[in-house]
Amino acid sequence: MTKPLLQLKDVVLKVNRHTPEEIKILDHLNLTINAGDFITVLGSNGAGKSTLFNAIGGDLTIDSGQILLNGRDIAHDSVEKRTRFLSRVFQDPKLGTAPRMTVAENLLLAERRGQRRGLLPRRLNKQLAHFKKITATMHNGLDQRLTTATGNLSGGQRQALSFLMATLKRPELLLLDEHTAALDPQTSQDLMHLTNERVQDQNLTCLMITHHLEDALTYGNRLIVLHHGQVTFDVAGAEKAALTTEKLYSFFAEIE
Repeated sequence: MTKPLLQLKDVVLKVNRHTPEEIKILDHLNLTINAGDFITVLGSNGAGKSTLFNAIGGDLTIDSGQILLNGRDIAHDSVEKRTRFLSRVFQDPKLGTAPRMTVAENLLLAERRGQRRGLLPRRLNKQLAHFKKITATMHNGLDQRLTTATGNLSGGQRQALSFLMATLKRPELLLLDEHTAALDPQTSQDLMHLTNERVQDQNLTCLMITHHLEDALTYGNRLIVLHHGQVTFDVAGAEKAALTTEKLYSFFAEIE
């Protein structure tokens, strides 16, 4: 039997607390994420998708409920503590990298994720051959720009670097928050192919928010839909494989 990696039980998260404008963004949300799941996440604007990621990552504190990692409640753990098991790639290519640091320097930071920091030599030169090899897997010229400041990269290269940094240490859970949305169609498609390859090769557990129904159908073993802060649709395996864009459009029309 597959063991749950992460469980959200009756999670409530409000904004504008204790004011007339108080709103429940997550409304007694329940979700079980099994090790090895690649879940595509759909939902209209305001459905709670990014809020769900912020609750899992610790950027927002839940009002009630539990967030269980391997059975342990992490709902009150700090963002820093959660980075030991979690990585996230955001929609904006400018997030997730240090713009004034070179590609190699950013990768060195990612290589040391979760380690205690001290006043030790960084030994960057010894890592350059290794970094050149792994950036070459992106197939976008990133391996030729190791000494380039990240702020001078193209949007696609910078997002590829963010993704590479997020997966360098094989996180227990990877959150992809519309990570291809800000890219042109071809660059977006290329990064999605690379994403799928890495998730499969490393057997990563991954949640990916997307507005592209085709990507939600094509990638992953499971698909969920959020609506008004709850999971209203959850399919996997053969049931997901049988879905079509027409069926999804029809479902969205019913719940709106």
